[in-house]
Amino acid sequence: MNLPTHMQAGHHAPFGAEARDGGVNFSVYSAHATRIELCVFDASGTREVRRYDLHGPVLGVFCGFLPGVGPGLVYGFRAHGPYHPEHGHRFNPHKLLLDPYAREIAGQFGWRAEHHGYVLGHPDGARSFDTRDNAAHALKAVVAEMHASHHGSRPQVRLENRVLYEVHVKGFSMRHPEIPEELRGTYAGLAHPAAIAHFKALGVTTLSLLPVHYVIDEPALAERGMKNYWGYNTLGFFCANPRWAKVGSYTRAANEEFRAMTTALHAAGLEVVIDVVYNHTPEGNEYGPTLSFRGLDHATWYRLDQGDKSRCENLTGCGNTLNVAHPVVTQFVLDSLRHWVTDMGVDGFRFDLAPVLGRTAHGFDAAAPFFTALAQDPVLSRVHLIAEPWDAGIDGYQMGRFPGRFM
Repeated sequence: MNLPTHMQAGHHAPFGAEARDGGVNFSVYSAHATRIELCVFDASGTREVRRYDLHGPVLGVFCGFLPGVGPGLVYGFRAHGPYHPEHGHRFNPHKLLLDPYAREIAGQFGWRAEHHGYVLGHPDGARSFDTRDNAAHALKAVVAEMHASHHGSRPQVRLENRVLYEVHVKGFSMRHPEIPEELRGTYAGLAHPAAIAHFKALGVTTLSLLPVHYVIDEPALAERGMKNYWGYNTLGFFCANPRWAKVGSYTRAANEEFRAMTTALHAAGLEVVIDVVYNHTPEGNEYGPTLSFRGLDHATWYRLDQGDKSRCENLTGCGNTLNVAHPVVTQFVLDSLRHWVTDMGVDGFRFDLAPVLGRTAHGFDAAAPFFTALAQDPVLSRVHLIAEPWDAGIDGYQMGRFPGRFM
């Protein structure tokens, strides 16, 4: 691999990695990091080849342009900054971090002690500092190809005529006798003519898919050799879950198969809504691992207990709560949603624990910045929006209080 010795100044937008102008532009946000490194790996993702300092920060954005490389490049970030849990900061450059905007993800995640920013079992708990490098076993991002999106003409179903069928991609087709065995449990199986005929016979207009984003298994499941079947533990908000693809473990193939599925379903007059989990991440509470968001800027990405910033505010029952009230986190959610509409072909979203999206410093607010931005977005203002109208916080039940076109 022929790599340049230095990184050039890059563009601040868009966030993530963008193949352009004979190279790749990288951009990542951190309000509190002092330095962020881009780490490039060999094609297998096992050997770190070179590190580059990103330029910045400028208004919290670190960026850089790497010439002579392109799609397929395997990379991760290391973020330098204060490790002061009592102030909400948990930077640890010994931990390789997954790009939150990764369109493709390489590697197989396994729970290991060195994925934590602190020393497991240490008397000081999460206030200790772990210097072991986890890069060999960490998930990495892969620079994705830019492509034109073609998902066919989208069905136009009137609200009063819409019939939703909530369905699990894998579970639906595993015992369907008319779907070829090799396609059962996959996106391709969901779009097979036999599946489409079944949906049509039921009078279904809209498939509401249980979570299809890239997930990892919770520690308690992994310890028992079990998998997270339902998918409410998202780490890759721009990637299709490869477990439901014909070629498992490869997110590029999963993304392509998902796009082909939405195109085929649209051609049959069926809409596709997906269940999305923008309320928490698998990094869990203050004792959880440092995989991505926590290492890049824990105090920005997560809501913290204002009486003790070493602790996460848990409005989800899952250990942490995304801080959607922050402008950059709002942008992240909107960018991810837009990606699934324009690049992946979906027609709308069912939001898990939706009140989190409107949580401000003063509780749930139907006029929160996220809802205002969503209503003004030229793409997202026209898709289907369904709210699960409660979370685990105080005044969490908000039935009927979601603004605009929410169902």
